[in-house]
Amino acid sequence: MPQKLNWRFLLSKEKTLPYFQNILFAIEERKKKGITIYPKKKDVFNAFRFTSFESIKVVIIGQDPYHGPNQAHGFAFSVLPGVLPPPSLKNIYKELASDMPDFVIPEHGCLESWAQEGVLLLNSILTVEEGRSCSHADIGWERFTDKIISILNTHKEKIIFLLWGKYAQNKGNIINHKKHYIFTASHPSPISAQRGFLGCHHFSKVNILLAQQNKQIINWQPKIIDSKLI
Repeated sequence: MPQKLNWRFLLSKEKTLPYFQNILFAIEERKKKGITIYPKKKDVFNAFRFTSFESIKVVIIGQDPYHGPNQAHGFAFSVLPGVLPPPSLKNIYKELASDMPDFVIPEHGCLESWAQEGVLLLNSILTVEEGRSCSHADIGWERFTDKIISILNTHKEKIIFLLWGKYAQNKGNIINHKKHYIFTASHPSPISAQRGFLGCHHFSKVNILLAQQNKQIINWQPKIIDSKLI
């Protein structure tokens, strides 16, 4: 029987490569110096843990984790349950409320339920130092997440990529445009949301495409999930 494709199998070789080992080493060296790293070690790979390879329908690409206390937990744009939505996520909710008739803006910012529905919330850089945005941009994570996109190009088709802002769109240069769908807009941050993110209708467009493929549409209403039960 052919090997069933899953993240563990697809990334097993990658995690043995010197560059990946160097990433882990660099993080541990910083921790030894007393530097606080987000997210917690157990949460770094949550995007892959909660969104199985088989279930992926949508990929949202972010830059790096939130760098404030009790925010990052391994999903792009998402914060831990009980934490108020940061400004970019507030604009995502604002767009959803405009785009999806039944959407109710939640008080929390946890997008874990999206991950459960097949939305890979992929930060290009998976760790960050407290108070220092993009502080781990040079330790090798970009190569790892480029590999993720390469794997999706090889083994998947008709994935819907949502690329918000120039950073995500540059990452999109390695996406196979012939095999996948790509929607672009400005970043949802307060600085740029008015320049094309608000009013992009990406969420309804995603569900229209999924329905056309006879796939289950995404329930964009974020729900708090008790991870202990998963």
